[in-house]
Amino acid sequence: MTIFEKIIAREIPADIVLEKENLIAFRDVNPQAPVHVLIVPKRVLPRLLDAKASDRELLGDLLLAAAEVAKKLELKNGFRVVVNSGPDAGESVPHLHVHVLGQRQMSWPPG
Repeated sequence: MTIFEKIIAREIPADIVLEKENLIAFRDVNPQAPVHVLIVPKRVLPRLLDAKASDRELLGDLLLAAAEVAKKLELKNGFRVVVNSGPDAGESVPHLHVHVLGQRQMSWPPG
């Protein structure tokens, strides 16, 4: 069981920002920006490469939730949405999740 599954099951506390039937969003305990929220589907999908056409609605819900989080947290000057897929991308938990980062100037290229 991943740390995200434990948060979803309420076995580990989290600062929840948004929750819907199929996803949960909470503040990252190791933030990389003043605002750093993780959006996690409640159903385990290990990574983006494992997604199928039947996951289309869930994937769309993750991006719509990112926009909802950004509005809720008033990220009016912009924000970044990141999905890490695989260890070379910095993925540390094998459970698809979206990072919403904001309230600081982001550089390009990332990483």
